[in-house]
Amino acid sequence: MEKKTTNIMEINDIVALVKLASLLFAGTIMLQCFFAKASVQNNKLYEECSIIGIGFFIFLLLFIYVIWSFSTSKRHLTKTKNNIQIIENIIFMSIFFIVILISGGNTSQYKVLFLFIITTTTIQSGMKRGIITALISSLIILGIDIMAMPKAEVNIYFENDLILCGVFILTAWPLGYYVKLANKSINKLTSLANEDGLTGLYNHRYFYDALINSIKEVDKKKCKLSVIFLDIDYFKQYNDLYGHQEGDNILREIGNILSEYKKLNFIPARYGGEEFAVIMPFTDEKKATDIAESIRKKIEKKYFKGQENQPNGNLTASIGISVYPDRAANEVELIKSADDALYKAKFFNKNRVETYTSILDEIKGDIDEKDIELVTSIKTLISVINAKDRYTYGHSERVVFYSKILGEALNLTEDEKRELKYGAYMHDIGKINIPKEILIKKMPLNDKEWNMLKEHPQNGVDIIEPVKSLSRVKPIILYHHEKFDGTGYPEGLKENEIPYLARILTVVDSFDAMTSNRPYNKRKTYSEGIEELRKWSGKQFDPKIVDAFIKTLKENVDELNSLR
Repeated sequence: MEKKTTNIMEINDIVALVKLASLLFAGTIMLQCFFAKASVQNNKLYEECSIIGIGFFIFLLLFIYVIWSFSTSKRHLTKTKNNIQIIENIIFMSIFFIVILISGGNTSQYKVLFLFIITTTTIQSGMKRGIITALISSLIILGIDIMAMPKAEVNIYFENDLILCGVFILTAWPLGYYVKLANKSINKLTSLANEDGLTGLYNHRYFYDALINSIKEVDKKKCKLSVIFLDIDYFKQYNDLYGHQEGDNILREIGNILSEYKKLNFIPARYGGEEFAVIMPFTDEKKATDIAESIRKKIEKKYFKGQENQPNGNLTASIGISVYPDRAANEVELIKSADDALYKAKFFNKNRVETYTSILDEIKGDIDEKDIELVTSIKTLISVINAKDRYTYGHSERVVFYSKILGEALNLTEDEKRELKYGAYMHDIGKINIPKEILIKKMPLNDKEWNMLKEHPQNGVDIIEPVKSLSRVKPIILYHHEKFDGTGYPEGLKENEIPYLARILTVVDSFDAMTSNRPYNKRKTYSEGIEELRKWSGKQFDPKIVDAFIKTLKENVDELNSLR
């Protein structure tokens, strides 16, 4: 798209120069005529006035045309510019008509001036407009011939100008055909550069360019823009089972479904692999959610070969949504937040639509204004951790959910619920300093690696230390690995020495770790996780909190299953 725009701009610049040259020729011819008349009349005053008048006239034309050319040559052909070009052609043809009349009318040798406007019109607007311009120019010239010699039996000027009119048309016709072929080639090359060869959707490169332009467009009109990211669930497993050829057929079908939304002026793209994206200008979160849900249902209901052998007995897709400027300040944040929402959808059961939400965005409403920039930095750090270890993202979200339902069961105050929620979300932020190789290591950690991992609670506290409004969250982060019997870390606190909210977080954090897939740990069922809680009650966990959590788990079994 960018290359095509550059080509159009370059062509417009060349055409502008040709038109400027034609104006200079026209001005020069006018000066010649006035000088000739002044010489015949031998009138010095007439000569001076003529020079001043014509000079001013040429300067005015040049000034107007330069300003106009500068303001329009950078834009694509639009209806407005189309109308401007028609008006411009009329002005140029009128100027050439006047020049011909001044320079002798039917005897003028400057009738070829019309070739300038015929050529430039054909280059800019194509064969049809060029031939129309050639025909009008021919009618003007032949009309002058007829009006100059209405009663002549043999109008030699008319006969000669018929040949010139033929030259006009023959100039517009082949040139227009060449322009048509050139535009066709440019469009084809543009399509190859901007489209994904497999699905026919726009490609990753075009997606970025279109997103930047779309954001500029909605900014001008102070509207919203939504982006959805879509990922096919268990697609690698499907490819492994049926081969890449069948996998490509799936991608084409998904591409066909998304292509339908071009009619809404949306921009669907293949973002990469089995991941797709759709830019939806002038679309708020509610409308984007409805559209995303309709896409998800279409994919779910469509039959794909071998879908019955997928883990959930169907071929489905997960979708994440983010909205500019509500959830992101620029295109980079928008893509990142939509991607986070997509991973949330994939972690929480798949085959679902999730909109981007960040607990840290909620925190901004509860802290001092001077700390907002620091919280934004914390948000960035958590994004980095998520990129290093995707488990951390899903884990934090699930722990927040468990903390919420347990906080309700334990009758925490609103302040305590809020502090627990923030602590649950940020409890692993200290892992930013832990190498990725340690976080995802499948083998047991050695002593050095284990000691490094045990530093993450203190590291987390150090990170949020500058944010005074989060001071009450620090004990939750620092002590969430302490054990009820005093064998935990970092300080070996026991029983009530451990802050109450930290004891709550210890239970929910451990339960999710037990019931989630990790490189070093096979996921337990909820029943097995509950048995583990009972087994370590009074040792690792506060017995009262364990009892309350088990009761809460059983009461929320349906909602918990949606997290799997």
